[in-house]
Amino acid sequence: MHFANKTLLMLLTTFTLFTGCQSDKSNNDVGIDLANYTLSALSDEQKYSLAHMWFEEKLAYDLYLELYAVTSVQQLTNIASKSEINHISMVEDLVVAYDLNVSNYLNDYIIHYSKEELDALPRGKFAIPDIQTLYDGLFAKGKVSQRASLEAGCMVEVVDVDDLDHYIEAAEDNAALVDTFVILREGSYAHFWSFDSGLKNIGITDGCCSLGVEYCKPEYPKK
Repeated sequence: MHFANKTLLMLLTTFTLFTGCQSDKSNNDVGIDLANYTLSALSDEQKYSLAHMWFEEKLAYDLYLELYAVTSVQQLTNIASKSEINHISMVEDLVVAYDLNVSNYLNDYIIHYSKEELDALPRGKFAIPDIQTLYDGLFAKGKVSQRASLEAGCMVEVVDVDDLDHYIEAAEDNAALVDTFVILREGSYAHFWSFDSGLKNIGITDGCCSLGVEYCKPEYPKK
């Protein structure tokens, strides 16, 4: 009886360590209804922002699932399946509405949106070289251990917030872009704190801050 109770306690402790106490899904992940917006013409920088964020959200989705397959850290699959897939869809709704082809890295604005081309991209493969390099480096880091996979999650979310801060400003008065990017940023805040909690629950007392000042973000809002 004592052995059974001890085993159950170990299982419960392991579950607590790797699920964390933060929600893995932002309350704002429901998206927007584009029918409520007037879609103004996009600048080239705004077109690029949509292409970049589609692939950056794909990076998070692909990376978290691939790292989960190696490390079994629950936050990774929760965030990928409950939020990142929705974030990809939110950006893609705008890509469809503006009929942009983002799979060719916006090399030719005349070529229209192609769902087939996007669906054909394998997991871990990206049309934007910088995002491919980022993915490869983060996967190499994160696959080493459960701690490393949580750290990779912290890093992804900080990159997301930094890029979204820039693209929200570049969106100017395009309300559809602004509102979409704000939702994505709220999700990244929530995911950052989920990974931070995961690290603290395995004994890394500084959480994401253990990675250094670049990834220490006490100013991020908490739900």
